[in-house]
Amino acid sequence: MKKIGLAVVCISDRSADGTREDLSGPAISEACRDLCDTLIYTIIADDYEKIKTALLNICKDERIQLVLTTGGTGLAPRDVTPEATLAVADKIVPGICEEIRRQSLRYTPNAMLSRAVSVICNNTLIINLPGSPKAVKECCDIIRPILPHAADLLGNSVKDCARN
Repeated sequence: MKKIGLAVVCISDRSADGTREDLSGPAISEACRDLCDTLIYTIIADDYEKIKTALLNICKDERIQLVLTTGGTGLAPRDVTPEATLAVADKIVPGICEEIRRQSLRYTPNAMLSRAVSVICNNTLIINLPGSPKAVKECCDIIRPILPHAADLLGNSVKDCARN
């Protein structure tokens, strides 16, 4: 099986300025290592324009089929990851984050506070994940089953999705 080209984007003011080590980005890479090759890893501040620019640039890279962001999906004033993600969207894929929220309620009622979104930008799937290392592992476990098929669909390598 060909591995999915993955970009991991940590969105955190404190990680971007070096005052806190990013643990969530590496947790994503580890949770997806059998399905994905992490080809891009970057840390950026909670800044709408910086997030939007980074996502657009990453989605131009033909090696990347999947972008997993971590952080900036909550209710705090600087949490603008969903808005920046929607700004680059060609299509919205609501079912992914709906299911993440639904299943995450098993772990914490705070899952209801997530504003995460999933979109397609330039044939690349972008999924917003929370900022906690524990939560990103749980979320990766939820989405893992659909990632290979999503990458195949975006790569136009599926000719017939009908079940027998």
